[in-house]
Amino acid sequence: MVARESLVPVDADVPADVATLFGCAALTGVGAVLNTADVQPGQSVIVFGLGAVGLMAVMAAAQIEGVTVIAVDPLASKHELALRCGADFVAVPEQAADLVAMHFDDGADVAIEAVGSARVMEAFLALLTRGGALVSVGLPHPDQQLSVQALQFAGTGKRLLGSYMGDAVPARDIPRYVQLWRDGRLPVELLHTDTKPLSAINESLDALADGTVVRRLFVPGS
Repeated sequence: MVARESLVPVDADVPADVATLFGCAALTGVGAVLNTADVQPGQSVIVFGLGAVGLMAVMAAAQIEGVTVIAVDPLASKHELALRCGADFVAVPEQAADLVAMHFDDGADVAIEAVGSARVMEAFLALLTRGGALVSVGLPHPDQQLSVQALQFAGTGKRLLGSYMGDAVPARDIPRYVQLWRDGRLPVELLHTDTKPLSAINESLDALADGTVVRRLFVPGS
């Protein structure tokens, strides 16, 4: 059961297996870029964490004119998909700082942290240019503490922005994102790993844990 006020109509031209992808991951990842960070044409963006949320952020940034995107994940198997989603460069974490220095002059304008790690947040703050914004999308464990140099905020204008569900208003944003899909600018179907019967849901959790699945759809009654 879903509360009526939580429902958002989607036009009949959108296939069901595409429409399902505009829920949590799209609202969060795309919203982090378009709503929270408000990425502008020509800016530079680095995304850490290439699960569904991070890849949605890559797509959203890549469709903005002139934006350069670096996608970072320790699993090299995620890199090819990130390139298909629009990333200009991909890296494992150990390569990120060198890649930013090589392509972004004084640092990235926007960093999207999509894994829920305080250590990644600390590292990403150091990769920002003056006035840059770090957007925290992932959910760190409640025991994690953030330790950063306080002066860098007032001293360099850097910003740390929390983004809950991409600051989205579903009734406003889902139609916007669907239109981007229609225009070929947000190919969310790339994240559809496979489709399984609902009876396979328990074993599918293991696939989520090892990072081999981005978005798996389940069909009831099959």
